Amino acid sequence: MQVSATEFAQNADKYLELVAAEDIWIADEGKLVAKLTKPRVSSVDVISGFLAGKVPEDINRRAIREERTSRYEIND
Repeated sequence: MQVSATEFAQNADKYLELVAAEDIWIADEGKLVAKLTKPRVSSVDVISGFLAGKVPEDINRRAIREERTSRYEIND
């Protein structure tokens, strides 16, 4: 579907719903200037968004490795 920039600006909410079904091309003075598409979300994006803020910024990989391996050490 192709719409003018003016039409898109006046009815953006309508086109944001329609983009789920088809791409929307936006034209300004008869020239195509933008394409609105449904986002292709990968599972990696979903997981990383879910985990954002869950892992501390100052994570120390060595300390984590030592803590995990210490669980499996045999102490006689």
